[in-house]
Amino acid sequence: MIHAVRYPSPLVHGTLLGRRKRFFADVRLDGGEVVVALCANTGSLRGVIAPGQRVRLSRAANPERKVPWTWEQARVGRTWVGVNTAVPNPAVEEALRAGLVPLASGRGVVRREVPFGREGSRVDFVVEGDGRPPLFLEVKNVSMAEGRRALFPDSVTDRGRKHLRELASEVRAGAEAAVLFFVHRAGCREFGPADAVDPAYGRALRWAARQGVRLVAHRAVLDARGVRLGPEIPVDLSPLRR
Repeated sequence: MIHAVRYPSPLVHGTLLGRRKRFFADVRLDGGEVVVALCANTGSLRGVIAPGQRVRLSRAANPERKVPWTWEQARVGRTWVGVNTAVPNPAVEEALRAGLVPLASGRGVVRREVPFGREGSRVDFVVEGDGRPPLFLEVKNVSMAEGRRALFPDSVTDRGRKHLRELASEVRAGAEAAVLFFVHRAGCREFGPADAVDPAYGRALRWAARQGVRLVAHRAVLDARGVRLGPEIPVDLSPLRR
């Protein structure tokens, strides 16, 4: 498999002992050594992590990094789930530049972290070209799922609602805008809002869609070597039936 984002080293297996301060995880490697790993995901990781589960870590290429290990994946049932939120944007950027994102097809100019909106934000990407209006694109990492439906967010996100307001403003100003939900796990067949976690975000997402903000979801393809953007899956804004 060709990887858009390669891990800095082959992943090492271990067992999660616990997470602390959201930024760190204690892991017992299969060789017996207990190490501290950086957790780049500050969300709740609801439904993803539990002490005693199998995890995969990468080791930093820089030998002088204070915390050499990074927590990359967690095993949930038979599925490996990506927990590193630093991965999706580079994977999406490579896919955009390679013309592999249908949403942005035909546009070859990709800019990252562009200031926009009235609230001091930066949008993940602006994609331009082909004589069309610029596309403002925000990427969201999705790790939570129920059954075959991927869900976002896994905790209340005021920032996420702010981004939706700003994207809708760009649409009103004549640009195009979209949210790409990066489903960082295999096995999901569709995406929807996690109304049970943050009903306000669910309402905001449906409102943004009515304003013309496009919503797309792509399932990631990941293994022990790296991650790439995979196939698009349907977005379903209807409430999840339990």
